[in-house]
Amino acid sequence: MRMAELSTDTGVPVPTIKYYLREGLLPPGRPVGRNQADYGPEHVRRLKLVRALAEYGGLSIAAIGELVRHLDDPEISDNNLLGLGQLMVTARQEPLPGPHVERARRALDELCARRGWKDMSEHPAYATLVGVMASLEDLGHEAMLASLPEYAEAAELIAEADMRVVGELGDRERTLEVVVLGTLMGDTLLTALRRLAQANVALRRYGPK
Repeated sequence: MRMAELSTDTGVPVPTIKYYLREGLLPPGRPVGRNQADYGPEHVRRLKLVRALAEYGGLSIAAIGELVRHLDDPEISDNNLLGLGQLMVTARQEPLPGPHVERARRALDELCARRGWKDMSEHPAYATLVGVMASLEDLGHEAMLASLPEYAEAAELIAEADMRVVGELGDRERTLEVVVLGTLMGDTLLTALRRLAQANVALRRYGPK
């Protein structure tokens, strides 16, 4: 197919396709004449992936370019590719300075050790969690901190379910899309499920108003 057909099939405007080609996000088509190229199903899939990462994943062109380069590199293992995709959508928020930060860091390290989790101190989510734990202690919400082991157990069950979904795909492009978009949309999904569960548990414990 020519570029106009590629645009029609994917809904991506021709100028955007040309931009993605210049940035290396989309592989060049097969030359068929002067200033003409032919595009196939692999271009449709890649274009849809790039668009999804940009529009729904909120990733920058630079970040997508890095993911695409790793995606096309056979030396990059599937596990490293998935790890990179997750890191791309995980915000890092450093904890605010305060007396509770070191205690929170030690408590989190102990929790990870009890669960048999590897050292995650360099993961962006680690810094965010330390900050949240320190703030909870500073505000006097020790009861929530006491429930952290239960939260961690639930989180691990969710992570196992996530990995089952990823493991059944068997396609690097599709897997990367699921990891990036699934992480973002999955966070929203889990928040909504938690609210429903809270409402139902409250009804069981305290009855209707």
